[in-house]
Amino acid sequence: MRYFYALYSIVILISCAEKNSKKTETLEEKAKQIHEKVITIDTHDDINVLNFTDSINYTQNLNTQVNLPKMIQGGLDAVWLIVYTGQDSLTAEGYAKASENAISKFEAIHRLCDTYAPDKIEVALTSDDVRRISASGKKVAMIGVENAYPIGEDLSKFEEYYNRGARYISLSHNGHSQFCDSNTGEKDSVWLHNGLSDLGKKAVKEMNRLGIMIDVSHPSKESMKQMIAHSKAPIIASHSSARALCDHSRNLDDEQLLLLKENGGVVQTVAFSSYLNTEKHETRATYMKSVHQKIADSLGINWYDRSQFSSLTDEQKAEFMENYPKVKKMGNELAATLEEAPPAVNVSDFVDHIDYLVKLIGIEHVGISSDFDGGGGIEGWSDASETFNVTLELVKRGYTEEEITKLWGGNLLRVLDKVQAIAATMD
Repeated sequence: MRYFYALYSIVILISCAEKNSKKTETLEEKAKQIHEKVITIDTHDDINVLNFTDSINYTQNLNTQVNLPKMIQGGLDAVWLIVYTGQDSLTAEGYAKASENAISKFEAIHRLCDTYAPDKIEVALTSDDVRRISASGKKVAMIGVENAYPIGEDLSKFEEYYNRGARYISLSHNGHSQFCDSNTGEKDSVWLHNGLSDLGKKAVKEMNRLGIMIDVSHPSKESMKQMIAHSKAPIIASHSSARALCDHSRNLDDEQLLLLKENGGVVQTVAFSSYLNTEKHETRATYMKSVHQKIADSLGINWYDRSQFSSLTDEQKAEFMENYPKVKKMGNELAATLEEAPPAVNVSDFVDHIDYLVKLIGIEHVGISSDFDGGGGIEGWSDASETFNVTLELVKRGYTEEEITKLWGGNLLRVLDKVQAIAATMD
């Protein structure tokens, strides 16, 4: 009899295990079906012009976190490639130098799409373009401008940027610009404009007129509030998360999020480790410093702590950003073999922020971004090739296909449509 009960128990255990296995397989298959159907849009991916030449470009599987092979592997359909310029002095000389940098990035993006890989990727200017290009089997590129500093004080350059393909622009980055204060003012409570400058108010109006989405991810809280007050169109936060879960000045607090909801905008949750879980990130980062340095030394390359970044030359910054994904990837692979390595911020932490935002402001106002090749990337979504893991986690948490479609770009395209429709009434 004991033998019978023991055998019976084993059979039950095996049966349960098989059921759980089938359940997991079914869940993954469901996620794959959804992932293949929806248009997946990542709203923030930095670029280096050195990767946009006739011999080195995104048709190759470079060490970058984003390129065409990785997008294909991970099922990432559309990327907003970023025209980023760091903050410098508010002088004509500073503006001129920054302008050269910005234009070089616009031209690099168009070279990729128009010359190097026109059969593989195309620039989209509208939501209809996104759907048409995606349906054709090609990948989609859109252009965002991170920091309007290169525009200087010539507002006509907003139209030039629009004509070059820009469909969202942030009025500042890490440092106060001529247009508005940055979130970085929180560090020392030193502000330049107490929100928007007079020039910044005119810039908001001009972006409304042109149909350019206003990005509030880097500007200060007061700047954001004033942008909403002056804008006739919805705004976006192209790469920010929930401050209630992670108290970083780059995230939006509940008051800001509720204002964004009322405005009709969207916040694109960002897969940036230190903006998702500060304690977990810092514990891991402290451990990984020596790991990254050892890897850099073994490769014979210069390596810098991110705290040194502002003091580096343009050449050193370019070198660092070129090597960063490779060193980080090798470091994570090594850490995975070390029992003492602290856990990394992962896709579950990322979707925790999506859950919070959806609960607070509703599914219609939340989206997804990575900040790849600009410091972003987490365990499970370390580059574009792992994009499916985000959809899988969303399915595991009970999000429907309709909801996932909204999160992966539907909401962002709705805002773009609204911004462009409002612009059409202002001509």
